[in-house]
Amino acid sequence: MKERSILAYFNTPEQAEQALEKLKELRLIDSAIDRFDGYPGGGVEGIMNPITGDFRSLGDLTLGGDFENRDAAVLAAASVSASGMSSGGYGNRVSGRDILLTAIVAEEDYDKAKAIVDEAGAL
Repeated sequence: MKERSILAYFNTPEQAEQALEKLKELRLIDSAIDRFDGYPGGGVEGIMNPITGDFRSLGDLTLGGDFENRDAAVLAAASVSASGMSSGGYGNRVSGRDILLTAIVAEEDYDKAKAIVDEAGAL
């Protein structure tokens, strides 16, 4: 059986989960929902005191980035989210499409699957 893959970007995990539930009615071979970010690392794990805490850079402190390259850490610190000069979106969250639904469907169901994710608000 031939397969086709779909990469659909959403604003919220709920949108992606809703689309995935409808995709399960087709011949869905595999799927995953992931959140991604523009910076390496797991994000801010917990609150710490910046005076007594051990952090390597502003990007590490505010973005939770795990930067191996010092230049990348300096560049990330210039981000409006790291500097505090702007919050970007509500709650200082990414205001774009940072949820990725990856689905592999049978080739015969590709057009139906594409219509489902489009209807759910995917990019």
